[in-house]
Amino acid sequence: NALADAARRKALIVLEDSLAQALPETEGLIEKYFSAHAGKLHLVRPPLFVSGGESAKNSSTLVSSLHAHIQHHHLDRHSYLVAIGGGALLDVAGFAAATAHRGIRLVRIPTTTLAQADSGVGVKNGLNAFGQKNFIGTFMPPFAVINDFNLLASLTPRDKRGGYVEAIKVACIRDVNFFNELERTADQLATFEPAAMIHLIRRCAELHLEHIAT
Repeated sequence: NALADAARRKALIVLEDSLAQALPETEGLIEKYFSAHAGKLHLVRPPLFVSGGESAKNSSTLVSSLHAHIQHHHLDRHSYLVAIGGGALLDVAGFAAATAHRGIRLVRIPTTTLAQADSGVGVKNGLNAFGQKNFIGTFMPPFAVINDFNLLASLTPRDKRGGYVEAIKVACIRDVNFFNELERTADQLATFEPAAMIHLIRRCAELHLEHIAT
């Protein structure tokens, strides 16, 4: 009925194509989730597959595309834009969410070590322009951030290590005990031992959140 339809929240999902290639079952799992929660959520179309990486931030093409989908499917401030990918994709999707209807609900699902530890839990969104990184941008807290550590298994060793330097930097600035822990677990981190990686990501994210909040 009309009341039930009004209570359902619309969602648009944008998914980094490299993740879709590494985990081809992802699209089916997303659609299965929304089908199971059809009384509360409405997936307005199949997930959008887009290229990630820094090149995604070098033009407004993706932002314009997301704005067009938001308008076409009549998403509003109670709707959700769900971004699944690395930090660059989250930046662009976040900018689109922040600037449509002066802000629709953004859900970030970061898929890299760096994004889970740093940018995915922050409040910044941005595009590169005029040869400058993040020249155009907004500050908008995400509605939710979901760090699924299982997603990291699909990364290359280089990308798994990608967030380590950020954690070391934050530890040097803010938490000597965290830095000492990173030194003690260096061998486990070098071999991507899951418990050591999870602790690095969780503590780095906590320190970022503390900085933002206080």
